[in-house]
Amino acid sequence: MKKKVLITGIAGFIGFHFAKIVLSNGYEVVGIDNINDYYNVELKYSRLKELGFDVNELKKNDREFYISNKGIKFYKVNLEDKQSIGKIFNDNDFYYVVNLAAQAGVRYSLKNPYSYINSNILGFLNILENSKNHNVKHIVYASSSSVYGANKKMPFSVKDNVDHPVSLYAATKKSNELMAHTYSHLFGLPTTGLRFFTVYGEWGRPDMALFIFTKRILNEEAIDVYNYGEMKRDFTYIEDIVEGVFKVMEKIPKGSDKESFDDDPSVSSAPYRVFNIGNNKPVDLKYFISLIENSLNKKAKMNLLPLQPGDVVRTYADIDALYEYVGFKPRTSIEEGIKRFVKWYKEYYGIKG
Repeated sequence: MKKKVLITGIAGFIGFHFAKIVLSNGYEVVGIDNINDYYNVELKYSRLKELGFDVNELKKNDREFYISNKGIKFYKVNLEDKQSIGKIFNDNDFYYVVNLAAQAGVRYSLKNPYSYINSNILGFLNILENSKNHNVKHIVYASSSSVYGANKKMPFSVKDNVDHPVSLYAATKKSNELMAHTYSHLFGLPTTGLRFFTVYGEWGRPDMALFIFTKRILNEEAIDVYNYGEMKRDFTYIEDIVEGVFKVMEKIPKGSDKESFDDDPSVSSAPYRVFNIGNNKPVDLKYFISLIENSLNKKAKMNLLPLQPGDVVRTYADIDALYEYVGFKPRTSIEEGIKRFVKWYKEYYGIKG
């Protein structure tokens, strides 16, 4: 029997790519997604089509679950739906659970705070509780670089204090780490949190800078550039990310026998770990824009604006711990990654030239 992996957020950017790597490594894949309208649902359906699903059948929403021609089982449900999530766990024997579903976006959390509590807190509680009850061997879950909030020391290290979030989104991700530790401590449930740093690439989210900038430059519309362009981001290419997530999934954490964890809150006497997963090479926003311009062979019109509430000026990942743990080392340069994204974008939207 193949080991079964549950991937939440399978119609999302990272979940879609992760499903492909899990499937290619011989696991059985089960996916959950509510296909919400935070951004254009057609892109989510297109990702599911790439995974072998009949999109017309999915849109009817008249079945309990769907199976793709690649053997992936898919449930269209909300994570916060306690009864439905419980039934999914009862009907499947999951070996690993990888929780990539979340209400994403820093700025959106200023307008729609309840959606973050429902998905990121209540939804994650359902995952933890059911995993505990069904003897899941390891939960890997998406945290975020946003947990570093007002931190000034660079690069961001998992040994740093993260008690000063600057958005509700960040607060829910820090909460996920605390919730995971509680279940690891009380019930011996192995959990690993991954703090993602600005993931980009093909099939990416339309609310992310690369997607927005590419679309507006092609349409000869001005792009909004916050903090007057004086920003840096640790952009990480999607294929590098999912390779790292897969390696982490297969390595089940054990508790440390250290006497004190005051100097490193990313480890515990419980089977619990937290890691940064990023590129370790911050990119200047202006250079990032210039690479998009070069790939499109078009100049950008820019609206230079002040820093937005909830945003941070710079992100920079210290990934030494993850390298030591599973050998994670990103290989894709920002120059190559943007070229690949622009090529995909033009093909997906049928843009010539």
